[in-house]
This record gives sequence, structure tokens and C-alpha cells, in this order.
Amino acid sequence: MSTAEIHARLTQVMREHFESPLLVVDASTTAEQVEGWDSVAHVGLIVAVEKAFGVRFTTKEVKSLDTVGDLLALLERRSA
Repeated sequence: MSTAEIHARLTQVMREHFESPLLVVDASTTAEQVEGWDSVAHVGLIVAVEKAFGVRFTTKEVKSLDTVGDLLALLERRSA
């Protein structure tokens, strides 16, 4: 899966999870910039991403995520 495909799929997952069909995210997007993205929503987002991409993240990996770009990079490594 290409970087663009991963980004598009992740954006769709995030739009569905945050119930925001017009949500636009890029590599520098943080939780503070997305309405409703609190610690509880973060856990749900990670579960949704794991399901959508067929992966499982470790606690260490999840704790290392500060931006959407970090999540994209993690997904790219997993799809390689």
C-alpha cells in the first residue's frame, strides 16, 4: 500500500471515528487540533485503525504517537 493510499484510508477511518465527514488531517495534525480527540477517543481511534489496517500496535508504539504523521509512519512500516 502506498503512502497516499495509507493516508487516504487513515483519513477515512478518522472521519468515521470522529463523525466529521469533512475532517482534513496531515502529518503535522495533533489531537489538540481535532474536535473530540481526547484520551478516550484516542483509544477508540487506535482500535478502529487496527481493525481497518489489520494490524496490532504495542503499548509502546501507541505511546510514541504524537502526530498523525507518526501514525502514518507506523502504518507504513507495518505495510512494508
